[in-house]
Amino acid sequence: MNFDFEHTVNQKIKISEDAKVSLFLKREDQLHAFVSGNKYRKLKYNLLEADKHGKKTILTFGGAYSNHIAAVASAGNILGFNTIGIIRGEELVSGVNNNPTLHFAKENGMQFKFVTRSAYRNKTDLAFINNLKEEFGDFHLVPEGGTNALAVKGCEEILRASDNVFDFICCPIGTGGTISGLINASVSSQKVLGFPALKGSFLHKDISRFVSRTNWELIENYHFGGYAKVDENLINFINKFKSKTKVLIDPIYTGKMLYGIYDLIDKNYFPEGSKILAIHTGGLQGIIGMNMHLKNKNMPLIQM
Repeated sequence: MNFDFEHTVNQKIKISEDAKVSLFLKREDQLHAFVSGNKYRKLKYNLLEADKHGKKTILTFGGAYSNHIAAVASAGNILGFNTIGIIRGEELVSGVNNNPTLHFAKENGMQFKFVTRSAYRNKTDLAFINNLKEEFGDFHLVPEGGTNALAVKGCEEILRASDNVFDFICCPIGTGGTISGLINASVSSQKVLGFPALKGSFLHKDISRFVSRTNWELIENYHFGGYAKVDENLINFINKFKSKTKVLIDPIYTGKMLYGIYDLIDKNYFPEGSKILAIHTGGLQGIIGMNMHLKNKNMPLIQM
């Protein structure tokens, strides 16, 4: 795999004139135009493993506006893999061309299989996987969201030795793979903070499968009601952040994390003099779909 580059810059973010901590944003969103952020990191070793074993097809799972689905389709198109997306929601069959994420994936050659939400819950069951093998033949399976041991290995490469100067590493969380890699790559003096985009405490167990260190904590107060849920406060924050920094952030992951970081700074959570590194995990392709949703609800739009 050979995309533009694998090391990204840490951009200093001006918080306020009297800020007693410093904040930097690791621009993982700049890794690649379409296979962006942590999706690149998670796919890198999965695709190398598929190629090693001569597998020409990648099968994975996702929802209507999944960053992961878009990234797998794009990577497959670039690198010559066939891609199959098992998509949650049979009702989406007739709306592919009106859905920016699925339309993009289709244009990049992804084949879809739409399943009901109840059937989708069986996506990790052996019988369900075997049925997919009977239907599609041999494939390399990448889990929903991309998280497995190979993905964690890729996410360990986000941090470099020069990042050891930071006291806190902050990361948005979907399935837990990215933060697991960051925890493994961190040094003992650092605290890794995860900001889940979903409600629920299941992430502790999922992350603990991949890590043995204890220098991490989940900050669970900034999910805004659950995955893909937003309000006007969050949208206004994202627009204000872009206006001040010229950096576009998504409303599902990085936007919620940065909203939380700013709130924690205001509440003096971080000791004076702390150096904070926040990870921009990409996901910008989903903004178009989110804006369609916001427009239907007569809410402010994310300014792109």
